[in-house]
Amino acid sequence: MKVVATSRTEQGSGASRRLRRAGQVPGIVYGFDKEAQAISIEHNPLWHSLKKELFHSSVLTLEIDGKAEKVLLRDVQAHPYKQQILHIDFQRVDENVPIHMAVPLHYFGHQESPAVKLHGGQVTFVANQIELVCLPKDLPEFVKVDCGILDITKRSIHVSDVALPEGVSIPEHGQQDASLVTVKIKNAAAKAAEAAND
Repeated sequence: MKVVATSRTEQGSGASRRLRRAGQVPGIVYGFDKEAQAISIEHNPLWHSLKKELFHSSVLTLEIDGKAEKVLLRDVQAHPYKQQILHIDFQRVDENVPIHMAVPLHYFGHQESPAVKLHGGQVTFVANQIELVCLPKDLPEFVKVDCGILDITKRSIHVSDVALPEGVSIPEHGQQDASLVTVKIKNAAAKAAEAAND
């Protein structure tokens, strides 16, 4: 996805207010051993882009005064009740350096799983995104989680159960095998399975 921006020299709260009144969003791009650069972006196209899931979890092309570079969206400040973006931050990326990025989880198959279809289980999605490490070219738009394996004896899906694309891994920090999905089954079959496992 492409974002068109213009460099700006005026900074401060007064300059930012003037930009917003003119239909522009003040922002900044930083990183990759370069100085931070102040930019402005037309508000309405940016507003619509931010509604797309892909915009938040992919490498973007930021064109500043006609010169393009690869960036990640790092922060967005929005007005608490108006449909207005107040400020936006981008981070430059090096195509040869791994990046850390949270991408959305797309769940499927839970309605057809034995836990739900046969045993009336109630599925709870614990997480809506997952943090990954990979080169920019390998960054997936989202990660699929197949919930069709949920059953009486398999009542949760963890990070280790998810098939990741080639070149993509989980960061080596925090809870390595966090739970992503759980299912609660309240019936005689579940109790029998629990008794059999004791």
